[in-house]
Amino acid sequence: MATRDGVVRPRIALPRPPHVLIVEARFYADLADEMAEGAIAVIRDHGGTWERIAVPGAFELPGAIAIAADRPGAGGRHYDGFVALGCVIRGETTHYDYVCGESARGLMDLTVRRRLAIGYGVLTVENEAQAWARARRNEQDKGGDVAYACISMIGLRHKYGEA
Repeated sequence: MATRDGVVRPRIALPRPPHVLIVEARFYADLADEMAEGAIAVIRDHGGTWERIAVPGAFELPGAIAIAADRPGAGGRHYDGFVALGCVIRGETTHYDYVCGESARGLMDLTVRRRLAIGYGVLTVENEAQAWARARRNEQDKGGDVAYACISMIGLRHKYGEA
């Protein structure tokens, strides 16, 4: 499965196809959609299934994943992993720093304390051009990268009997 610039993401061997919840901060909806498409392509390449839910912004991502982590998704199957997608563009106030730091801390806390497989896809950028360069599937494809990270961690959970 080739990605941007000829970089190859090797297929990760899993005992069963993963079921992943994509949680999207919709503050920048077009960017969220582009990153979600990259994530879906990687999940699909691994034979997986996915569901998508939306939250208003990056600050709400950890809470949404915490709520969903112990509940079954469609068809009654629990999620093997989570992909957190969003974008925070620096503005004129310190709000940027709080949102970036707290969303990252919240997701890391869930990863470590709950041993959840979470792909961290919150773009933290200075402007919209930087965001698009990272989000576009034919450029940096961060949505695909973080879905791959999630699936890698699902594989690690299986290896150590966590799933």
